[in-house]
Amino acid sequence: MICMENEMTEKHDSASCCGHEDVRRQEPDQSHKTGECGCSSEEHQKKVSPCCGSGHDHDHDHGQDANTAHSACGCCGSEQALPDVKNWEGARAFRVEGLCCAEEIGVLRRVVGPVVGSADNLSFDVLNTKMIVSPAAGSVSDEAIIEAVNGTGMKAAPYVDSEADAAKERQHLRLGRFTLASGILWAIALIVQAVQYFASSAQPEVLEALAGTPSLGVEVVYLAAIFAGARLVAPKAWYALRTLRPDMNLLMMVAVAGAIGIGEWFEGATVAFLFSLSLYLESWSVGRARKAVAALMDIAPDSVRLKHEDGREQDVSASEVAPGAVFVVRGGDRIPLDGVVLTGVGSVDQAPITGESVPVMKEAGAEVYAGTINGEGTFEVRATKAADDTMLARIIRMVSEAQGRRAAAEQWVEKFARIYTPAVMILAVLMAVVPPIIVGASWAEWFYRALVLLVIACPCALVISTPVSIVAGLTSAARNGVLIKGGVYLELPAQLKALAFDKTGTITEGRPTVTDIVPLNGHSAEELVQRAASLEARSSHPLAQAIADTAASDGVSYTAADNVELLPGRGLSGERFGKSYWLGSRRFLKEKKFDIGQANELASRFEADGKTVVLVGTDHHVCGVIALSDQIRPTAAALVKELHAAGVEKLVMLTGDNRATANKVADAVGIDEVRAELLPADKVDAVEELATSHKVVAMIGDGVNDAPAMARANFGVAMGAIGSDAAIETADIALMEDDLSRLPWLIRHSRRTLGIIRQNIAFAFAVKGTLVVLTALGLSSLWAAILGDVGATLIVVANALRLLREA
Repeated sequence: MICMENEMTEKHDSASCCGHEDVRRQEPDQSHKTGECGCSSEEHQKKVSPCCGSGHDHDHDHGQDANTAHSACGCCGSEQALPDVKNWEGARAFRVEGLCCAEEIGVLRRVVGPVVGSADNLSFDVLNTKMIVSPAAGSVSDEAIIEAVNGTGMKAAPYVDSEADAAKERQHLRLGRFTLASGILWAIALIVQAVQYFASSAQPEVLEALAGTPSLGVEVVYLAAIFAGARLVAPKAWYALRTLRPDMNLLMMVAVAGAIGIGEWFEGATVAFLFSLSLYLESWSVGRARKAVAALMDIAPDSVRLKHEDGREQDVSASEVAPGAVFVVRGGDRIPLDGVVLTGVGSVDQAPITGESVPVMKEAGAEVYAGTINGEGTFEVRATKAADDTMLARIIRMVSEAQGRRAAAEQWVEKFARIYTPAVMILAVLMAVVPPIIVGASWAEWFYRALVLLVIACPCALVISTPVSIVAGLTSAARNGVLIKGGVYLELPAQLKALAFDKTGTITEGRPTVTDIVPLNGHSAEELVQRAASLEARSSHPLAQAIADTAASDGVSYTAADNVELLPGRGLSGERFGKSYWLGSRRFLKEKKFDIGQANELASRFEADGKTVVLVGTDHHVCGVIALSDQIRPTAAALVKELHAAGVEKLVMLTGDNRATANKVADAVGIDEVRAELLPADKVDAVEELATSHKVVAMIGDGVNDAPAMARANFGVAMGAIGSDAAIETADIALMEDDLSRLPWLIRHSRRTLGIIRQNIAFAFAVKGTLVVLTALGLSSLWAAILGDVGATLIVVANALRLLREA
């Protein structure tokens, strides 16, 4: 593989950066795992630092917690960005009934954390009401964990994937039944009370119908309505009272108990019913978001038309098909698994995965992806991934796991609610006590106002609005070909001011072709191509592929060189028939101790024309020069203008390619600044400089060798994630199309999401503030307060779910 100053050559496989010749083609999660190289890092504002910056460009799995992914090499990150959802191998999962927001997470951390050794051994997926326990919990039994959860008023059971959806549906229906029962009983009691009042009053007034004391029978019905409405709230409220940690559940129960205590049965039942209704609406909104995510998975068919070696075809379950099997996709069918086309030619609609609006032509050798749609004709495809490892399956997992990486707005709301709730209870006590003591006001009247304040203060609308907005935003982005790994990274593009990116595969097509072959020192063109192809035989790098294509088209046969060694930042060396050869860049050439005059002059001339240069030689001379070029994407110039229009102040190209080539590309598309001939560590330094002068900086790369710079940026973006197995694991955001076309959309989508979050928070505060003023003036009531709270909750949820629609 070529590893030199050249940008395209710099993008070698993940493990090769450490010079491990035996692991160059391995995935990052194999022998060259994150952190095993012993490198160190410095703490910075993001989740992880550029672990190594000293030549170790191994790619970190940013999808993991910094503590787990970097424990071996000492990389660390800020607490704010640590994800709550972790991919612990061998972890246990529990379904927690009643886990619906950050407040319950805090309770479970306090209670279950000590049982499993530490709160750090817990992670949560609120969307799927799942609690995950790290293997570090050791021998702690499932029963002990379940008992601890049950002590909080929630209920736990082992998480079984095949039963999870049905269990969540049962939980939602149970809440719905209690809410319905509470509403029916409340209505019956209300009607009976009104009938009794009108039957016994000579001059009835409508507003007085509910002011009197109801009969014993009506009180019993009201009490039943209260029981049904508070059935699922009371255990949590009791736990909050026992631990002296007031929450919204305790607020509601205190308000209900107070209403009963002063004989306001109608008001108490109304509070219980409407609060139960608000919980049902919250459950519905989270369920809708979860179904929107699940709908992504439904686009892949469950069955595969498998083709056996004897030519027989059979429909089997997609889960039964192993990589390597051959299956048939007929015209109009959805493709069930990731694979490579063996036979057939036709267009495939990849919009469900990449967001591309135009079908893509596929023929033998092309990759296809589960969930995409075959337009016409018939394909025979060799499966490359199992059903649970397709690009689509990984997208689903990542979207689900992303719920744990909370946005700053979510964290702010959670912290606010922790302070706000006890403060409101203290204020309610003061409202009930101070006026009667200081000015001799009516105890009953001010006690009632204090109860109204408790109901008004319930932060339901505030707490639910932000997470629902984030879930909807993440799901909408996935539908549009942008995979975002958490709410924190959904917020950041809205504030993007500087964007750094490499050249190859981003601004250019990333598919170089050989343009010039110049043999030197008595060698022929065939010999030159043969030696270059031998050294590059085991590389999948674009330059290596271009050289191999040239060898194939020219009929040049070759065998892989022996003892190939990667020389990071310079090139590689190997042996052919017992003789040493090297291949590399002009920088590598200048280190040679023999005459490089003619070769250096040729290389300089080709680079001035914007071409990439590969030189091949022995220990004694240069065998020749091969020049390659990469075409600028047709849409690049328009995209650069669109990014500027979207508010990105500075676009910087960071490339390992020569300066002449880089400047030519930059001038053609209107890029603001170029930094050329960079090694991976140099890119980190460049991003550091950008970060000091701009608020939010992003780095776009291929997700492998650009990992250190991507980690140093506020967020990293992977280009063409469908083309790189490692990219989707490396970056914080993956653009599923192989160009920048979705980045301007992402910036607009991020701003739209933040706008809706701000709208929801402002609306919730406005409603609460208005009702507090009305309460202080004696113009509000318990039922009006809870109705306002439920109405606000419903409105902010509906507003958040607008994000699921196309912008």
